[in-house]
Amino acid sequence: MSTELPGRRALVTGVSSGIGAAIAERLLQDGWMVEGMSRSAPAIDHPRLRFTPADLLSPESLAGALAGLPPVDALVHAAGVMRVGRLGELAADEARTMWRLHVEAATQLVEHAVPRMPGGGRVVLIGSRTAQGAAGRGQYAATKAAMVGLARSWALELAPRGITVNVVAPGATDTPMLKDPNRTGLPPKLPPIGRFIKPEEVAALTAFLLSDAATAITGQQILVCGGASL
Repeated sequence: MSTELPGRRALVTGVSSGIGAAIAERLLQDGWMVEGMSRSAPAIDHPRLRFTPADLLSPESLAGALAGLPPVDALVHAAGVMRVGRLGELAADEARTMWRLHVEAATQLVEHAVPRMPGGGRVVLIGSRTAQGAAGRGQYAATKAAMVGLARSWALELAPRGITVNVVAPGATDTPMLKDPNRTGLPPKLPPIGRFIKPEEVAALTAFLLSDAATAITGQQILVCGGASL
């Protein structure tokens, strides 16, 4: 049974697969209208889902896609990419790609959506447990750590308007990214619970942070890591 107010609208990036798709599906189940955004179309077919194609690595493409969207009550930036390499091994272009998607695109999305967001709005950025640091993942960790700094700063700025900003930081999650050939040589580690995190578990926490029950939670990085951070 939906606990959300009728007509509440969320913009979710990265809806074509993985965590973004799971979040979109969960929000639709909860009664939200979802504005989905990614390079390729999602497999989800739902009357309350509207898909807008966009390349989030291109500021121009993203700006064009955002221009056609109505105001939203919530923004979830779930699009992400991982490029790994030990010190001196990662190409500069790969590092810039992660910075553009995780930091610059997040900023562009928030700067567009928040001014038109009503009081009580929500922003959730999908970060990573790796933000705390991980060998061979330095540049990825740096971009995810930057998301935490942005979220905490924005949370302070937006608190007077009742808008919350949080980071959901998963550990190794069972998504296509887990099998990305670019990770060769640095395989994911199984969390202490003995399995990888399910995208639906990340989606459940995200949905809670978007709910009325989470009004007092802001500026936080919340880990869903199966004990990997212990």
